[in-house]
Amino acid sequence: MIVDAHQHFWDPARGHYPFLDEVPSLRRRFGPEDLETELDSNRVGASIVVQARSSLDETEELLRIAEATPWVVGVVGWVDLTAPDDVAGTLDAFAGRGLVGVRHQVHDEPEPDWIVRSDVERSLRAIADADLAFDLLVRTRELAAAIACARGNHDLRFILDHVGKPPFGTPSMAAWRDGMAEIAQLPNVFCKLSGLLTETPDLALAADAIREAVELFGADRCMFGSDWPVCLLAAGYTDALDLVQSTIAPEVVPVVLSETAARAYGLELG
Repeated sequence: MIVDAHQHFWDPARGHYPFLDEVPSLRRRFGPEDLETELDSNRVGASIVVQARSSLDETEELLRIAEATPWVVGVVGWVDLTAPDDVAGTLDAFAGRGLVGVRHQVHDEPEPDWIVRSDVERSLRAIADADLAFDLLVRTRELAAAIACARGNHDLRFILDHVGKPPFGTPSMAAWRDGMAEIAQLPNVFCKLSGLLTETPDLALAADAIREAVELFGADRCMFGSDWPVCLLAAGYTDALDLVQSTIAPEVVPVVLSETAARAYGLELG
């Protein structure tokens, strides 16, 4: 079973998604009925829906979608990692409903070392205690802090979104490579082969980044994600899948397209 480990649903009529202000072509509702045709045509049997705004209401909505949609096998939601109240209690309230991880848009925070703040650290411990994963949404600027955070929380599974968003064509590529080599040494960090189509129009560069990630992390810590519908800014769902499937070695396709996601997120696939 192919698992899409990274896709989104949203409805601008139900809440504000700040990033949609810059991409008006995506400023409409995207729901399960829109994605199901793509999954069927590409023989993708399961998906993980990932938060797109900092909202407990959105997390609740995504959990309700998962409960009503058999092929949505997990939700990566949002909780306030800086909340002074009980983050563990918030996670307990979502337990048993398909929550498999938590994510925060770390790369949008003004502080590059936001992820290692003491209040965030307390919340990350609660996530680990709940046996959930934490998705790292960072760019090169935040990679050093992400490495320190993952090293200090060895009992928490971290999943690096979008191959750490390589800064293609910039002088920062060297720093990205150094950071990727360092974070890949940490056995509790996984890597999503996702989001590259919107980072560069050059498919050869995107494929090179995938090869580098697989070489650094190993196939057993790499997983496919479409980043739908964001990928539609550059290409189609099939293109996102083909980029990964055509780049990795045939013998590791089942690992990258299914097994890693199941292990990292604790999925029970039929």
